[in-house]
Amino acid sequence: MATDLAAPGAVRGDDGRLRCPWGDHPPDYRTYHDEEWGRPVRDGRGLFERMSLEAFQSGLSWLTILRKREGFRLAFADFDAATVAGFGPADVERLLSDATIVRNRAKIEATVANARAIVDLDEPLPDLLWSFAPDPGRSAPVTLADVPSRTPESQAMARDLKRRGFRFVGPTTAYALMQATGMVDDHLADCHARRS
Repeated sequence: MATDLAAPGAVRGDDGRLRCPWGDHPPDYRTYHDEEWGRPVRDGRGLFERMSLEAFQSGLSWLTILRKREGFRLAFADFDAATVAGFGPADVERLLSDATIVRNRAKIEATVANARAIVDLDEPLPDLLWSFAPDPGRSAPVTLADVPSRTPESQAMARDLKRRGFRFVGPTTAYALMQATGMVDDHLADCHARRS
């Protein structure tokens, strides 16, 4: 079934399930939507991966990132922050020639800088990021128009992360991170994947 992103609400897929319009097709989106997006991620490695992928997605299709995800995992040592923090100029040059990832110098250097910032934190990354999670009692969005692109919480998260030396973490990217890691549940009200 073709999906119309201007649909008023959840769409019914060919499997009979209602889901957010963006999450029905192609199959890569459906799998990500149904099995991962909006589910809580509370481990440091998982959060570093999602933060990095959201930064790489900036200006690109999320489908491109999903399809290169395994390449990103290999290129960035399965998002082990301590290992990536040790990457130097030769590693950046190596990654710039790696066709399995998005070859953008600023984003690659930001991922290395963010790993170093994680290593330098005085608290675990999950504690820091989840401290910005908004009140879970917020009303469920009914249409895509009800889903914000940034919130006061994502603005506060971005400000704090930048102060700590993180890069490519503006308020919109921070909010996308909140959505991807379940800090907010932006599945539409009628979507089968909504937790509440």
